Amino acid sequence: MGVGTSNFVIRWINFLTMGAILSAFFFTLMIIVALGYAGNWLSMLLAIAVIIFGVWMSTHHDSCRRSLTLPVLGLGAVIFVISIIGFLGALKSNSILLWIYLVMLCIILVAILVFTVLAFIITNNGSGHSVPGLRYKEYQLQDYSSWFLKQLNNTKNWNRLKSCLVKTDDCNNLTKKYKTIKQFKSAKLTAIEAGCCRPPSVCGYPAVNASYYDLSFHPISSNKDCKLYKNSRATKCYNCDSCKAGVAQYMKTEWRLVAIFNVILFVVLSMIYFVGCCARRSASRSHSKA
Repeated sequence: MGVGTSNFVIRWINFLTMGAILSAFFFTLMIIVALGYAGNWLSMLLAIAVIIFGVWMSTHHDSCRRSLTLPVLGLGAVIFVISIIGFLGALKSNSILLWIYLVMLCIILVAILVFTVLAFIITNNGSGHSVPGLRYKEYQLQDYSSWFLKQLNNTKNWNRLKSCLVKTDDCNNLTKKYKTIKQFKSAKLTAIEAGCCRPPSVCGYPAVNASYYDLSFHPISSNKDCKLYKNSRATKCYNCDSCKAGVAQYMKTEWRLVAIFNVILFVVLSMIYFVGCCARRSASRSHSKA
């Protein structure tokens, strides 16, 4: 099975799997709402959905690009624990447990809101630049937020990312995916492939194949990345700013995806919080009557 066919099959398997999970989630939700304890059961199901999203992120990306996987999984686990506390409080009409549930849920809501706002601010800058004759875009490090620049320009952080990128197949598989120069130039490379696996177009190096360039050609640009690029599989353009920009673009996409997910999560949790407030009032009234 070819690489393209394999990727196509994997994408559709992931799509159908997530579709089945979401369908089961909403079907179960309808039953639970009809049976009662909707708020706490819903928060449990939501926690499971968050964990599933985190697992999907971990399987969808390699070990180099899982910066948000553990926080998402941790968030799902925390919401699940809080949901159990709320469920026990509602089941036993215990106002103390319900107070703990509401306070913890409020903290989670504030944390999600703060993270989401920061994520949208951080990912607001940066976009690719079109190159004549190429279908993919190139990225420049200075276009991104100062937070990304600080993280990627940190020597320790970048050495860890660089060693990880060298081990991946992003650059090594280019010659397998694109047999001819024509195929390579008409391909839609990812941000990391465009930034880390090849020299910037301004260098003017003639491409021999998808992963080898004629470096005897004198670069037509003073861009420092032109001198940093090497054809060696262990070097490529991993020391280039263009590679850091490609990673920044990838991180921006991942952060924006999680931020959008958090917006949905915030709305649903806010509804659950409202239901929890109603449950606490009911518990207080039952105690006052007793």
